[in-house]
Amino acid sequence: MKAFIFPGQGSQKIGMGADLAAASSQAREVFGEVDDALSLKLSAIMREGPEDQLTLTENAQPAIMANAIATLRVLEREFGVKLADRAGCVAGHSLGEYTALCAVGAFSLADTARLLKLRGSAMQAAVPVGVGAMAALLGADIEKATALAAAAAQGQVCEVANDNDPSQVVISGHLEAIERAIELVKDHGIKRGIKLPVSAPFHCSLMQPAAERMAEALNATPPGALAVPLYANVTAGRVTDPGEERDLLVRQVTGRVRWRESVLAMAEAGVEHFVELGGKVLAPMVTRTAPDARTTSLVTMSDLETFAKEI
Repeated sequence: MKAFIFPGQGSQKIGMGADLAAASSQAREVFGEVDDALSLKLSAIMREGPEDQLTLTENAQPAIMANAIATLRVLEREFGVKLADRAGCVAGHSLGEYTALCAVGAFSLADTARLLKLRGSAMQAAVPVGVGAMAALLGADIEKATALAAAAAQGQVCEVANDNDPSQVVISGHLEAIERAIELVKDHGIKRGIKLPVSAPFHCSLMQPAAERMAEALNATPPGALAVPLYANVTAGRVTDPGEERDLLVRQVTGRVRWRESVLAMAEAGVEHFVELGGKVLAPMVTRTAPDARTTSLVTMSDLETFAKEI
């Protein structure tokens, strides 16, 4: 069984989607539809920059989604490989969960773009710049990371944000607490702590104002039926009910991204092949979590052509 998976923030880069757009009218159609939905030439920012505009959370989130959906649409319409026929399930990392929902028909492309722009804006606005931070813990499993976060909190917020794979966990919270955690890594048997170049402390309780804004937005634009089951970030469980998924998307803003557990759950359910669309970020995490699984990353037209021939 195959799982189609979709990357999250951090996978954006100048030039993303440009080769696909040059080669395919299907890709150009996706980028044009997203531009129209946002009343913004996001495709030009993706293609040419400037980088500080692309890395803005409210631009990066819809850009990463648009790139992945363009990749999927080319695969489906030009190469005849339909996700609904080939995938036993889908999943996405953080914002990638919205991409996955678009891919299975639960959200329209335009609604997904608008929801992600709002999500990015709300997450940025939830905490003043300089108050929060995130750090990647290398050589850390979830137990070590949880103990470190508890030790570093000292009355502030310091929480596990992303459980990515058995050797990488991300923590999030107040800047001072994150800095304390980085200083304490060796005491907890962790190889290294690296402060991340992000503009807000995502996936921790400081994001509650953003969760409230997303609850309103998702009540106004709830997900529809899912053509394929989804594994949700906050539970690492299989979801088919749109109402349940709407509530999980709200919880996701402040909740932990349980990516490692999601991969294990999909593997236990029979997934042997993980296909990442629009990036090469998740495949290495999958390999470290489920070494027996096969992974494929689809980014270029050549990648898509090769995959379509092999499938």
